[in-house]
Amino acid sequence: MNTPSAAIETAHAVHDFALEALSPLDGRYAAKVHALRPLLSESAFVRHRIRVEIEWLVALSDLGLPELPPFSAQARERLRGIVQTFGAAQATRVKAIEAVTNHDVKAVEYFLKECVQGDAELEAASEFIHFACTSEDINNTSHALMFRAARDEVMLPALDAIVTTLRTMAHAHAHRPMLSRTHGQPATPSTLGKEVANVVARLKHARERLAVVKPRAKMNGAVGNFNAHLSAYPEVDWEGFARGVVERALGLEFNPWTIQIEPHDWMAELFDAMARVNTILLDLDRDIWGYVSLGYFKQRLKAGEIGSSTMPHKVNPIDFENSEGNLGIANALLRHLSDKLPVSRWQRDLTDSTVLRNVGVAFGHTLLAWDACLRGLGKLEVDEMRLAQDLDACWEVLAEPIQTVMRRYGVPNPYEQLKELTRGKGISAEALATFVDALPIPPAERERLRGMTPASYIGKAAELALRV
Repeated sequence: MNTPSAAIETAHAVHDFALEALSPLDGRYAAKVHALRPLLSESAFVRHRIRVEIEWLVALSDLGLPELPPFSAQARERLRGIVQTFGAAQATRVKAIEAVTNHDVKAVEYFLKECVQGDAELEAASEFIHFACTSEDINNTSHALMFRAARDEVMLPALDAIVTTLRTMAHAHAHRPMLSRTHGQPATPSTLGKEVANVVARLKHARERLAVVKPRAKMNGAVGNFNAHLSAYPEVDWEGFARGVVERALGLEFNPWTIQIEPHDWMAELFDAMARVNTILLDLDRDIWGYVSLGYFKQRLKAGEIGSSTMPHKVNPIDFENSEGNLGIANALLRHLSDKLPVSRWQRDLTDSTVLRNVGVAFGHTLLAWDACLRGLGKLEVDEMRLAQDLDACWEVLAEPIQTVMRRYGVPNPYEQLKELTRGKGISAEALATFVDALPIPPAERERLRGMTPASYIGKAAELALRV
């Protein structure tokens, strides 16, 4: 019996935990979303918290407080080295501390105090770790850093790959006539490239909206008023100081008006923008699926792949189906995130905390969907003969230009005449030519209409496709 032995051996190498995973992102599809793990995982969250705590501490040392002299270059290097060398062992230690404290941010604080032990300069400053901060000062800045990195380093490049592929298709098939389908029925022809160009234009606009969302952050204490800060050092401009940490040290946009949490409006903008991209791609997936069904596209075969357990002939559009399914899951999560996160009871409730832990899931299903769509696009081959056959079988689509020219020259009831001739029954090229020959319009116009075919009646489609 012939079996794909190499693939089976590879499958045997999969870690047991992958087969026990509740989420397919950590099991079946783990490799496809691997790029997001260093950015959106629990370990990544801990690492970003440590970075924020350290940048706050370093900035405090430069504030000129009598109890906290400026750190030496060596101390700064050691502190920032904690972030640079942070790995699995350090993450495990933080989680072990959290198992005792039952508080994730406090565990980070205690971990950092452990890290500075033995260094006299840093150990003397250890009580300024997390000074005047509430947990959300650390969390919201960490989330902003994480989501920005995931968008810029993984999601936008993945989206750009799809746009580039689609643009190449649009240009390559700009002049390829294709029968349109409005309401699923034969309609005014376009070109294959123009229909792809429509998607490129939509995605370009949606990508711009996704890319311009500015992550915002706050570091202003328990209810956003710098209460604790001013109780200890009333003479310090804490708002200016916090703005400097957020904007200069972390590269985020400072939000001075908050409750305990940054209100997450920018996150809602980000998730809504990503959901709009997904909606456009879902539309594309369904259209391509339909074109494959019509035979406009064939799919390149992959060695060893099976389309059906019982029907050997099948080559199914599974990539577009996979993409569509994951886009639905992603958008359900993204829309819940954008609806829920800006809502918090009074100055703070904890409902956002657990919801935010699912951003990686939303991004993961989005990335998985984009990967499947791109993979599917790479398998497509245009069936020129099938496109031509469909056009040649639908001469009735020329009823539109003929009645429009008739209107120009004042022929009575042009729409009604063509409706009687073609609606619901089609018409042959010869019958249409006979109709045109009898029209009371200038001979040159009759000749022009007689020379028109469904394949030539494409308007500016080619030009528009090449312009995208």
